[in-house]
Amino acid sequence: MGAKTDHIRLYIPGPIEVSDKTFEALATPMIGHRSKDFQSLYAGIQPMLQEAFGTRQPVFLSTSSAWGVMEGAIRNLVKTKVLNCCNGAFSDKWLDVSRRCGKEAEALQVEWGQPIRAAQIEEKIKTGEFDTVTLVHNETSTGVMSPLDEIGELSRRYPDVMFIADSVSGFSVVPTPFDALGIDVLLTGSQKALALPPGLGLFTVSDAAFARAETVNDRGYYFDFIEFRANQKNDMTPSTPVIPHIYALRSKLDDIFAEGLENRYARHAKLNAMVHDWVSANGFEFFAPEGFRSKALTCVSNNRGIDTAAFLGLLKTNHRIAIDGGYGKIKGKTFRISNMGDETEESIGGVIAALDDSLAKL
Repeated sequence: MGAKTDHIRLYIPGPIEVSDKTFEALATPMIGHRSKDFQSLYAGIQPMLQEAFGTRQPVFLSTSSAWGVMEGAIRNLVKTKVLNCCNGAFSDKWLDVSRRCGKEAEALQVEWGQPIRAAQIEEKIKTGEFDTVTLVHNETSTGVMSPLDEIGELSRRYPDVMFIADSVSGFSVVPTPFDALGIDVLLTGSQKALALPPGLGLFTVSDAAFARAETVNDRGYYFDFIEFRANQKNDMTPSTPVIPHIYALRSKLDDIFAEGLENRYARHAKLNAMVHDWVSANGFEFFAPEGFRSKALTCVSNNRGIDTAAFLGLLKTNHRIAIDGGYGKIKGKTFRISNMGDETEESIGGVIAALDDSLAKL
């Protein structure tokens, strides 16, 4: 995988490895972004995007990282007060973003390494104090996957509360059926399980969220949901799109549907289990509790007290493999190994062999 055979292969939580086929798609000759060719490109991938998102709603493409859409969702939907569910570095950051957007915000703070549960959210929103909830489905910093189906069920009981879910590192790893979940915004980014370079945000929005956005002032322009919807009707984007990424996305969607969504989910689960077996066999522990562990990556507790910097150095120097040495306040106390994207049993088997070799040399 990757355009160069001698490059350091990425098994960090993102960006991840990009295939030669995807790099070739990125090099497709340029077209005008207001041309019929672009309209054809954009319209042509909508059915696949809708199936991947599990929705009849349009799927929007934003020339930004997923953080742009996360901030945009706050600007579009919060009128009174937002509840930011916080259980890791990225969900914690959403609270900061909400406040920087001038919104009244409160944290539902859960210990790092633990999932967000529907009962915890309900305890807060039943007061009527909040009109919006944010949730990180798969908290990449801790390797915790919160139960999106359980929280989606909660959203049905509180139709006046907007539920915004970031599935940046969960999308296409596990099912995220937007319409069936009943949530209001589902967003992801290109550089995680989609195995594209960074720079493209993808999201879908419920009718209820559009109705809310129409009543909110100061939505801005670049991430205005109403502007996205108006342009989508003409198979356009509000601002200049990152056309090479959209060509690459089309190529990736072709790959995903050639494999089949269910097969893709099963492959990620199998590769994740291979890494989990290595963790257990080598006397390490998991940072996330059983039943709430990510299928995209593994956050390993450094209960053995190994020198993680030396471990990562051996992997990089001897095997041309990069894993992650922990994020934020758990840096050094954990390390993270990704299995998402285009990985196979063979490639993850190679990573495991490199882990074994490097661990033996510490």
